[in-house]
Order: sequence, then structure tokens, then C-alpha cells
Amino acid sequence: MKKYSKILIAFVILMGVLMNVQAQAPYKNGIGVTVGNMQALSFKTFGGNHFAFQVDLGTKYIVTDGRFRNLNLTGINIWTLELNPNFMFEGHLTGGLYGLVGVGASIGYSWNTIRYEGIFGIWHTRSDFGKCGANGIVGLEYKFNAPVALQFDFRPGYGCLFAENYDAHYFDWSVNLGVHYTF
Repeated sequence: MKKYSKILIAFVILMGVLMNVQAQAPYKNGIGVTVGNMQALSFKTFGGNHFAFQVDLGTKYIVTDGRFRNLNLTGINIWTLELNPNFMFEGHLTGGLYGLVGVGASIGYSWNTIRYEGIFGIWHTRSDFGKCGANGIVGLEYKFNAPVALQFDFRPGYGCLFAENYDAHYFDWSVNLGVHYTF
């Protein structure tokens, strides 16, 4: 029990030190776009000097090579429409440069169309899935003197596609570049 109370006291002291750091959030709100593995509309807001909430709504392209071998789904490409909220701690590094780290989740809808040639011509099949997942986020943001911020981030995570009769789990990741108009 003493061990846990020491850990709790150390955690409270660390959080107190982090909360008392005299730094301003680079801006209050930002709206913009994210491009990369995910193409999305993005909104970011700061709830304090260091804590930010960012939500992205957009599409992502998943290539299944080597991911779903247990379901024999290699070589199928899947599109997702997903909502990706992230909670982040953002700290000032130097000048207008900030570092960010946090966690997030994703929920959405996925679909694919498979085209193949058969004896009687070309066939198309469509599969629809639900999508959920969890991710981390780590990156850098640069706030210019103008009302513009540029964000580069990496989001490694876990993804799950599910339908009525099966589910598929995979390493879900994205590398993104975001541009926000800040106000």
C-alpha cells in the first residue's frame, strides 16, 4: 500500500509542476484540413495552456496486403469514413515550435469493391464493415506569426473492421500533415 501511495504522491507532484509551467497555448481554436494517409476536415481547440482536443472527420485508405491473412483478404483495398478524436498534451519547444503527444480513438464505416473476371464476364462484389480503433498521436506543430499553424503527426494504433459474421484486427496507422487557420 505504501508503494502505491508514493506513486500517487509523485504523480500529483508531477501534474502540479506541469500545470504551473508558465506557457501559453499557441492559439485558442483552429480549423483546417489534414492530408496524408487520412484526408480530413480538422478542428482543434485548447482547453488550457497545454491540453488540446482535436477531431478529424475524413477518409482513409487501407491496403490489406499481409494484414488479414486469417480471413484470406490479402490484396483487397478498403476505404473508411471515420471520426478520429484525439486528446493531446502540447508543450513549447522553441520559437513557434511545439511538441505534442496524446491518445485518440476512431469510429466509422468501411467499404470495398472487389473486381474479378469469371467465366461469364466481369463481376463486382461489395463488402461493408463497421470500423473502430484506438491510436496514439505524436508530432510537431509550428505556429506562424500569421493566423496559421502547421502540424505534422504520426498516429500508430489498433483497428478493427467488423461485420455480421466476422471481424478483422490490424495495425492501423497514419502519417499526416495538417494546416489550421487559427483564431
